[in-house]
Amino acid sequence: MDVDGTPDEGYERDESYEDGNALGGPLSEIFAVDLTAAVGRCAGCGATGPMARLHVYDRAPGLVARCPDCARVVLRLVRGPDTAWLDLQGASSLRIPLGPAD
Repeated sequence: MDVDGTPDEGYERDESYEDGNALGGPLSEIFAVDLTAAVGRCAGCGATGPMARLHVYDRAPGLVARCPDCARVVLRLVRGPDTAWLDLQGASSLRIPLGPAD
């Protein structure tokens, strides 16, 4: 993978991924809202859609979520015993539904 998150020239799409709903549990440990319904924009191709649409791979140390349209890495999440690292460099925006204000 290139430094900017785009697939290397030799990258072949791996069809053994889970959908973005696999991020629901791990992200709920960090955020108080369900981020699988949040709408993200890929920084690579500009595609927008719910986070649940991402292709999530769990064979790395942590989770890697790729854009289903261009395969760019949108999100990386690694959890340690008492710390989590979240990289959203591949998302140019993330619209999070919060519900009505009290």
